[in-house]
Amino acid sequence: MSTSDRLLLLLHIGFAIFTLGPLTAATMATPRYIRARNVTVVRYLNRATRVYGLATLGVLLFGLFLARDRFDEVWLSASMTLFIVSLVLLFIVENDQRKSAHLMETAAAGESAAAGTGDGDGEEKPAAAARTDDVAQVQRGRIAAISGVVALLWLVILVLMVWNG
Repeated sequence: MSTSDRLLLLLHIGFAIFTLGPLTAATMATPRYIRARNVTVVRYLNRATRVYGLATLGVLLFGLFLARDRFDEVWLSASMTLFIVSLVLLFIVENDQRKSAHLMETAAAGESAAAGTGDGDGEEKPAAAARTDDVAQVQRGRIAAISGVVALLWLVILVLMVWNG
């Protein structure tokens, strides 16, 4: 293995460690903060997903440079395909994070407006409270499911790389 190949391998592994780990942590923590209705943290996790998601392209890029003469190997093509599938799934997660933050902000604005226009007797409206408890429930479930699938895809890629590399 030449020095340039070793440098590419070092960059490939470094990008994988320092981007995939934080990206997985950000996507898997998001449903907890959606449930807690913490818009600030969900926005931060959305930004982290976007930044680390773009940085994971470095993993793919350095992997492509490393595999320049070996594209005919099935495990390598399977790894790259799974990686691209995981990036597409991460795009869906990022979109759901953004949408859930917007829904939580809208619900919070609606609650504060409803609290300001109360009839003064101090009673809450149970129907409105029940509806606002389920804010971004669909996005929360989809983010949890997809981030688990993405983590599983990365583990499959890791096994393929270690087993055949």
